[in-house]
Amino acid sequence: MKNHLFVILAASTLIFNSCSNAQTKNTNLSATEFAEKIKALPTAPVIDVRSPEEFSKGHLQNAKNINWNGNDFQKQVSTLDKSKPIFIYCLSGGRSSSAASQMRSEGFKEVYELNGGLMKWRAANLSETTNSKKSAAGMSKQQFDALLNYDKLVLIDFYADWCIPCKKMKPYLDEISKEMADKVIVVLINADDNQPLCKELNIDALPVLQLYKKKRMTWSNTGFISKEDVLKHLQ
Repeated sequence: MKNHLFVILAASTLIFNSCSNAQTKNTNLSATEFAEKIKALPTAPVIDVRSPEEFSKGHLQNAKNINWNGNDFQKQVSTLDKSKPIFIYCLSGGRSSSAASQMRSEGFKEVYELNGGLMKWRAANLSETTNSKKSAAGMSKQQFDALLNYDKLVLIDFYADWCIPCKKMKPYLDEISKEMADKVIVVLINADDNQPLCKELNIDALPVLQLYKKKRMTWSNTGFISKEDVLKHLQ
């Protein structure tokens, strides 16, 4: 009886330790950690879960595009080996986090996420590639500075089409643009189409609002913010 009890306790301890190790293993990596891990595991697949359009504008070397919002995400992912390491990323981390959670629930053992996505990767000056021979450079810093050359307040919104908080904020930003046209100019800048500019301005998350008065930035906010809170800074 004692021997049986010892075996049960030993087995329970082993299971507990295994679960603890699995839970404490760091799979949400910074840009530099993600790059180093890819070098350490060169045969592991790198999955970009953004849209094909986003992917075509720049992605990690050897990455495979499997659109998280596509109709066949689960079908394509099911072809991967669940027992082997997999790297996954998007632009800012939201979609890859959702995709990674689903993959783990389906039995994938080792899914590494890029914390902050490609925006943090670019901020760390890490390399990426593109499928197209030429990609649009987007707005230059000189052109950006020219946007600030107004007597009115200039509210810059750095956004992306896929960004859910950006979508929630757009209607009230359009309202502000019309309701306060005599006082405020609202400028929308697509981060996907202006990667070099975002990098130069240290925009490494979305959405970002910046308020300028006489070419000087007087306020900035990262992440979702309500219309009421924005209006407080426009008075």
